[in-house]
Amino acid sequence: MDQKIPYKIYLTESEIPTQWYNVRADMKVKPAPLIHPGDGHALTLEEMNPIFCEELNKQELDNDTQWFEIPKPVQEFYRMYRPSPLVRAYFLEKALGTPAKIYYKFEGNNTSGSHKLNSSIAQAYYAKAQGLKGVTTETGAGQWGTALSMACSYFGLDCKVYMVKVSYEQKPFRREVMRTYGANVTPSPSMTTEVGKKILANHPGTTGSLGCAISEAVETAVKTPGYRYVLGSVLNQVLLHQSIIGLEVKKALDKYNIKPDILIGCLGGGSNFGGFASPFLGEMLRGEANYHLIGVEPASCPSFTRGKFAYDFCDTGMICPLAKMYTLGSQFIPSSNHAGGLRFHGISPILAQLYHDGYFEARAVEQTAVFEAAELFARAEGILPAPESSHAIRVAIDEANKCKLNGEEKTIVFNLSGTGYFDLVAYQQFNDGVMTDVIPSDEAIAEGLAKLPKVGNE
Repeated sequence: MDQKIPYKIYLTESEIPTQWYNVRADMKVKPAPLIHPGDGHALTLEEMNPIFCEELNKQELDNDTQWFEIPKPVQEFYRMYRPSPLVRAYFLEKALGTPAKIYYKFEGNNTSGSHKLNSSIAQAYYAKAQGLKGVTTETGAGQWGTALSMACSYFGLDCKVYMVKVSYEQKPFRREVMRTYGANVTPSPSMTTEVGKKILANHPGTTGSLGCAISEAVETAVKTPGYRYVLGSVLNQVLLHQSIIGLEVKKALDKYNIKPDILIGCLGGGSNFGGFASPFLGEMLRGEANYHLIGVEPASCPSFTRGKFAYDFCDTGMICPLAKMYTLGSQFIPSSNHAGGLRFHGISPILAQLYHDGYFEARAVEQTAVFEAAELFARAEGILPAPESSHAIRVAIDEANKCKLNGEEKTIVFNLSGTGYFDLVAYQQFNDGVMTDVIPSDEAIAEGLAKLPKVGNE
């Protein structure tokens, strides 16, 4: 081992960031605004307030404020599990025989098992401060629903979660953690909402998608007095809250004068990669540094690598505002694979614009290759990674192997956004040799894109 660099780099409690970083303030081209699906006008604060919390709407629309103060109650909650460690993957390096130096930021050291708690506690705080009774949301693999149920329990809020049906069935223990924290969990699509009934009528037997669950959660929020809808990814406000990940990574690297060459995170809706990469993207936008950033998505739901940069609904029921993003079409429902929370048809408008402008690379990887990487990592580093996080591990290993082939000593940093201890059905299928790779055909993607709304795309 390199004795100069410890196995785990910890920040002190006093070094936990007290501000969130808003990358939009440094973007040359701002992300396109959310627009009304009827006539395409940019949504105003007043129009968004019946759906989302008022203070969160202000954060959502702010393209100019570079730093936001983290409320004291949120800072206090963060101290329960932050700062999270930046780990030098010495054992993985040895297993690969690579000259590359590999680091990972470990965000799974809390009961929710993922980075999602960083934003859920903020959103629950603002809901409580507004005097709301409760919130509604969707969840894919369950990390966000688990995190939100914890945050709502902490602030005494009711929590209604619509969980993608395939995950509800594959991950019963994740569901039970949510219920333990007081959440009401419904498999989506369901017969409890009008949009759920419509989706089931149009797609009998569907295993659901995040787009379906979002529709049900939004409908419930707008029809229930004293409730608002909160979202665990995609939105600008979520990437803002998640920037604490990247800010801690940068502080830890700076402690030892480490300059990363390659930064890697998985891509679903964007909260993970966006939060991890934002401070580094900010340096690039300001002309202060240059990095090779890679976002990794599942080949089963390739929004960036095979999607279209266009305005689209964020939900399958087509009741939400339109966002300009890379999308496969709101009617695209991915296969019931184990990509978990990465099964969203679109992406964050912030990341969509930055990708369009060439600030990072996107790669799509297949499911069996992802679990091969997850197994190698687990055996080397002693942590069972979440399927989502394992997409980043796959590409980190690929890049380390390139360094081995070329004799390069590059520094690779990736975000280990969560643990996989509730994902053992997926590991079982991999270990039993029955896991398959499901990649959508060109025809299936073309069918989804053919249904993009006309509004905003004339």
